[in-house]
Amino acid sequence: MNVKQILESLGLDKHPRVVLGRDPGSGYAMTENPATGEPLAWVKLDDAAAYEKEAAGAVESFKAWREVPAPVRGQVVRAIGDALRAKRDALGALVSLEVGKILAEGVGEVQESIDIADFAVGLSRQLYGMTMPSERRRHRIQETWHPLGPIGVITAFNFPNAVWAWNAMVAAVCGDTILWKPSLMATLTAIATNSIAAQVAESMGHPGVFRLVIGTDDVVGHRLVADKRVPLISATGSCRMGKAVGAAVAQRIGRTLLELGGNNAVIVEPSADLDLALRAITFSAVGTAGQRCTTTRRMIVHESIADAFVARLAAAYRTIKIGDPLAEGTLVGPLVNARAVEGYHHAVAEAIKQGGTLVCGGKAAKPAGLAGHFVEPTIIRAPASNRLPISDDETFAPILYVFTYKDLDDAIAMNNRVEQGLSSAILTNDVRSMERFIGPAGTDCGLAYVNLATSGAEIGGAFGGEKETGGGRESGSDSWKAYMRRQTATINGGRELSLAQGIRFE
Repeated sequence: MNVKQILESLGLDKHPRVVLGRDPGSGYAMTENPATGEPLAWVKLDDAAAYEKEAAGAVESFKAWREVPAPVRGQVVRAIGDALRAKRDALGALVSLEVGKILAEGVGEVQESIDIADFAVGLSRQLYGMTMPSERRRHRIQETWHPLGPIGVITAFNFPNAVWAWNAMVAAVCGDTILWKPSLMATLTAIATNSIAAQVAESMGHPGVFRLVIGTDDVVGHRLVADKRVPLISATGSCRMGKAVGAAVAQRIGRTLLELGGNNAVIVEPSADLDLALRAITFSAVGTAGQRCTTTRRMIVHESIADAFVARLAAAYRTIKIGDPLAEGTLVGPLVNARAVEGYHHAVAEAIKQGGTLVCGGKAAKPAGLAGHFVEPTIIRAPASNRLPISDDETFAPILYVFTYKDLDDAIAMNNRVEQGLSSAILTNDVRSMERFIGPAGTDCGLAYVNLATSGAEIGGAFGGEKETGGGRESGSDSWKAYMRRQTATINGGRELSLAQGIRFE
C-alpha cells in the first residue's frame, strides 16, 4: 500500500482532526514521514477545554463501566481484538509509515495488541481475591479487587500501538476507563487505534471507555499528570520524563506505573552457540533502528572469543539493508527525526574521544531516493580499561558498545553498573553460568534472557524493569493488580461482637 491507501484504509483521510496536504496553521502538530522527511498530515491539538471535556467524560463513563460484570467487559475487549485483526496489516503499515519501523515490526506490534486482547479476555474471568481464616468465631475475611478509575496512559513514539494495548486492554477488563496521551510523533497511529477501540465499545453499548487527548506537555501532559480524578498514571518514556511524572503524581498521592529507559547488555560466554548469538544480537541491537527500550546497547564478550566474534558481527552488520521501511527486504529503517540523528552522531564522536574504536558504521546512511533520517548500524569497541562513559547513557540509535571480561562475576557487575535496569541477557551453554546470571546475585534487571538477546518480550510475562527504569510492570502475569484497588472485607456472620486480638470491651 502507498501512503494514500494506508491513510484511507483507516479512515484518517476523513477524520475531523486530521488535515492532509496543507498546513492548517496554529493549533495543529505536523506528523512527519521519517523515511522521507516530508509531512504526512497535520493533527489538531487539544487545548485546556478539550482536555477537561475528555477527562470529565472519562469520570462519567467510569461510573457505568465499573458496574458491568468483568466477563462482559471481556467480551468487549474480545471484539476490539477482532477489530484489530481485521485492520492489522493496514495499522501495521501506518506504524511503519509514521515511526519508521520495518513493515514486519509494524505488523508485529499490532499483533502484540491482538495478543494482549486475547490475554485480557481470559483475565476477565480470573480477577481473583482471597479468603482468609479469622481468629474470631463465625467471622470471615475476604479480599476483593475493584475497578480503580480513569487511567492516564502516556506512550512513547517507538511502540505507538502495543504499549497502549498493554495498558488499555487490561485496564478495560478491570473496569477502568482509559485517557490516552500519545507521543506527538505518532498521533496518526493513536487516532486510528483509539477510534477502533472506541467504536467497538460504543457499538456494544459502552460509550466513552476509550478516550484520546493529543497535545503538548504544557497544555495536556501537565494537566493529566496533576489530575486528581486520574488515580493512576502509566507513563512510558525517558528516565528524565519519568522522574518528573513520578514527582508530580506523588504530590497528589496518586499512583504511577513507570516504564522508562533501558541500557541493556548481553553477555557472551565462550561456551555459547555463536551462530545463535550472532543472529540474536544483530536483531536486538539494530531492530527498530536501535529505538526500542529493550535494544541491546552493550555487549560484554569473553576476551578469548572477542576478536573473532566482533569481526563476524561487523561482517553481518555490513550486509544489513537500510532503506524504506515499507519495502520488502529492508531490515533497518530511519531514526524518528533529525534530533535523533544528532544524538547518534554525538554519541559516536564522544565514544571515539573517550578512547573507543569504531569497528563499523558511525555515519549517516543515504538509501537511494530517500532523504530521511537514516544512519548506519554501528559497533564501537571500548578501550582496554573497559571504561567508556558515553555507554552509561541511553542513546536511542543502533550503536553497540563492546566490552570484554575474564570472569563471569565481572561481566555481571558490568551489566549492573548502569542506572537503568530493564533487560539483560546471557548466551551460554553452561547451566551454572545461567543459574548465576538469573539468580539473586546475578542481573539486576526486570527482564532476563538466556540464549536470546534483550528484545522480544512476550505478553504472558510481566514487562518492566528496576532502578531508573521505574519499577513498573505491564502486560502479563499479575500486572492487572496495578489497575485495581484492593479491599479487605471482614464479615461477622454471628450475633456476638467479637474483637480482634482478644480485646474485651464490655
